[in-house]
Amino acid sequence: MKKKRVLIGSFLLALLLALASAYGVWWWVMWRAVPMQAERVDYIIESGSGPKAIARTMRQAGIAVDENHFALLARLTEKDTQLQAGAYEAVQGDSLWTLLERMAQGDMMQTRITLVEGWDYKRIRQQLAADPNIKQTLTTVGDSELLERLGAQATHPEGLFYPDTYVFVPGSTDFDILRRAYQAQTELLQQLWESRDPDLPLKTPYEALILASIVEKETGHGEDRARVAGVFINRLRIGMLLQTDPTVIYGMGDQYQGRIRKKDLQTDTPWNTYTRAGLPPTPIASPGKAALLATLHPEKHDYLYFVSRGDGTSEFSKNLRDHNRAVRKYILNRSG
Repeated sequence: MKKKRVLIGSFLLALLLALASAYGVWWWVMWRAVPMQAERVDYIIESGSGPKAIARTMRQAGIAVDENHFALLARLTEKDTQLQAGAYEAVQGDSLWTLLERMAQGDMMQTRITLVEGWDYKRIRQQLAADPNIKQTLTTVGDSELLERLGAQATHPEGLFYPDTYVFVPGSTDFDILRRAYQAQTELLQQLWESRDPDLPLKTPYEALILASIVEKETGHGEDRARVAGVFINRLRIGMLLQTDPTVIYGMGDQYQGRIRKKDLQTDTPWNTYTRAGLPPTPIASPGKAALLATLHPEKHDYLYFVSRGDGTSEFSKNLRDHNRAVRKYILNRSG
């Protein structure tokens, strides 16, 4: 009987040692730092990937993950059904458990892109195309198809995208970013339009967007925005030509080489506000919130003219005589 108890005791001890050893090995597998080829390694998990496929993706990216260990740990912890597709970043010192937990929580790597106030649509598309973190899907998509996919009523994409900094997960598409910018501009424009000043000579939110894009391009000094907007509002009210150079430049397209000649001012295009009355047919850039606010709440005054002082601010005049004097002073560098 004593011998039997000794055998049972020895067996239990051996079992405990084996379990402790297995636990130690498993603890080491879970918590040891996973070898990596670099201090930081980025990788993208495609939708529908299982634990083994994810482990293979990590290995290909330079993270020495054992496929079987990763898959077993995912199943034992029931995280195999929680792993989320997206872009992730692994850093030196990360354990297998850390990597697994990060993907189960969707703790994805993020980056950002900035669309600047006053950029036109062409420049926005160039910015999107130059970002290596953005997947290009619109290279063969025309403007009409893009607008249809956005659900836009406009027939031209210019001005429809809100200039802002957008945080996104690497691998997001160019359409993803444009859709967010379109929704932001649409919602902001509608919100500001509903609280606009009464009796503005603007019939629709789109007309406000057009004028705001001109205000955006005409002002380098924030405090002048509402006053500049007031000049254009005054001109629209009395049927006076807007005569704003940025619209001429926009209408010139690639022909613009840095300066406007008298011939350019006289060459008619749909956007030439020297040859055509009223607003141009589309915005000429993407206006920001400040330009939209200035347009919908313009300063009330009697000014009909303004000219740049050369320092970002503008000189405003109520009549042509004073305006010509300001032009001589600030543009032609003559006084009198």
